[in-house]
Amino acid sequence: MSRFWSQIVSKLSPYVPGEQPKTEQLIKLNTNENPYPPSPKVLAALAQEASEQLRLYPDPNAESLKQTLADYHQLSPDQVFVGTGSDEVLAHTFQALLKQDKPLLYPEISYSFYPVYCGLYEVNAEKIPLNDKLEIDLEAYRIDNGGIIFPNPNAPTGQLLPLDQIRQLLEFNRKSVVVVDEAYIDFGGQSAASLVNDYPNLLVIQTFSKSRSLAGLRVGFALGHRDLIDGLERVKNSFNSYPLDRFAQAGAVAALHDQRYFEQSCQKIIDSRQWLQQQLENLGFNVLPSSANFLFVSHPEKDAEQISQSLREQSIIVRHFKQPAEISQYLRITVGTQQECEQLITCMKTL
Repeated sequence: MSRFWSQIVSKLSPYVPGEQPKTEQLIKLNTNENPYPPSPKVLAALAQEASEQLRLYPDPNAESLKQTLADYHQLSPDQVFVGTGSDEVLAHTFQALLKQDKPLLYPEISYSFYPVYCGLYEVNAEKIPLNDKLEIDLEAYRIDNGGIIFPNPNAPTGQLLPLDQIRQLLEFNRKSVVVVDEAYIDFGGQSAASLVNDYPNLLVIQTFSKSRSLAGLRVGFALGHRDLIDGLERVKNSFNSYPLDRFAQAGAVAALHDQRYFEQSCQKIIDSRQWLQQQLENLGFNVLPSSANFLFVSHPEKDAEQISQSLREQSIIVRHFKQPAEISQYLRITVGTQQECEQLITCMKTL
């Protein structure tokens, strides 16, 4: 602890990202990155952007990207907000919309950045337990609140809430903001973006990092009513007027213009996920139903940490969460290429 820190800094418990090992020749199944490269159209757009124009600032409003996203989701550009990855979009959301007198509600087992943002922005929050199947139970959110946020599919469990349940929650909860964090929605779910025009308190957040294979460019966005988007813009322009550089904007636009590649990439991951789930179940693992690009698994007779360590010794990295206790015997396994999934199963058979 430094005597020069601001008072709040000593109270923070920062987010710990998944390991990014420097060692090559590893099968990296721990951070839910897409195992397939970006669209060739993205790479062409990035090459074109590498010009003398880099001496100029990027468009601070990312108007081309907002228009492309608006067209894609059948909205207007003033219903779209963009930022440096969905994490930055979430951060602005916590500060602009979720810091209220009444408590924010979010799942007790969920994306571990939520409590970090609550600490950073001093947001009063209440964690809602999952049910005994490790599912989000939206009935439990029908209480007085200052906002609601949850991932769909949930992380790290991968379990999906159907759109009609989200609609029912929105019908009940009209007095505070409901944020649906859809980082993994493209791997088997139906986006709540279709509800944005019906519910002025709904904010949907997505990312280009997973299904679009652009984790390295850091592009996230939010869809919502103009009033919600304006709140986010006010925070963004009080923090950083140029969050998305020229490469990020050009790459994201190009990715949206290659729908066929996007769909093929997602389908390959879905097919491998289904194959991997069946193989793990054949080996005695309990596998939660997943609509994400990862599986959340446990074994009734084998310790999760020991499995993780044994796989590491065979050059395969998966994610083990020691906390909270309810999931300490689970592993989160990113769905890699089919070849990587097959190598994982080969190693699992030796444990």
